[in-house]
Amino acid sequence: MLHIAAPLHLATQRRSFYVLAAPTPTPFNPDAPLGARRVIIRRNPDDASEIEMVEATWGSDPRFGGGVTYRFVRSEGQTFPSHRCLIPVSEFHITVADKSYRAALENGEHFSGVWEPAMAGWPLCYRVITVAANPEVARYQDRHGAIIRRSQVVQWLDGAVPLDELIGTPVAGTFSIQEIAASTRQPALAL
Repeated sequence: MLHIAAPLHLATQRRSFYVLAAPTPTPFNPDAPLGARRVIIRRNPDDASEIEMVEATWGSDPRFGGGVTYRFVRSEGQTFPSHRCLIPVSEFHITVADKSYRAALENGEHFSGVWEPAMAGWPLCYRVITVAANPEVARYQDRHGAIIRRSQVVQWLDGAVPLDELIGTPVAGTFSIQEIAASTRQPALAL
């Protein structure tokens, strides 16, 4: 059973941003302020038979990271035995110097993530799991979100398959990279 608890929003990272696989994706500000909320998909912690969509803050509680909010976690050496989630994406954008590029996924897949429960005044939050960039993306940046295919959603959420069979650097040809023309970029707001 899929429970939708919140409307779709966008997810972001420094120098890249992600457009959710929504009916009408909208670009998101890559410099989203601390506390910005996004949609994640996870097993309901109160009823594990239910998959739910909930809003969560992107980035960990800075009190547990030496004052730093971490928005990403490297996959290498990790097992992620619990608190797995998905961040639906259809593309992510990469900015290098004054040029922007669109890295599109063929079927609007998901990035894998881990969520943390709300505690001590910090809301439900999540981090995106990253892998080494595949050949197309490596020309622009070293890492990107680990992709979970639509056919692997339940396997990822349930931990039913070994991690190395689900998460890894995607093969060449996974992304279609296109430069975004300057005229199609949203101008920054001047205040």
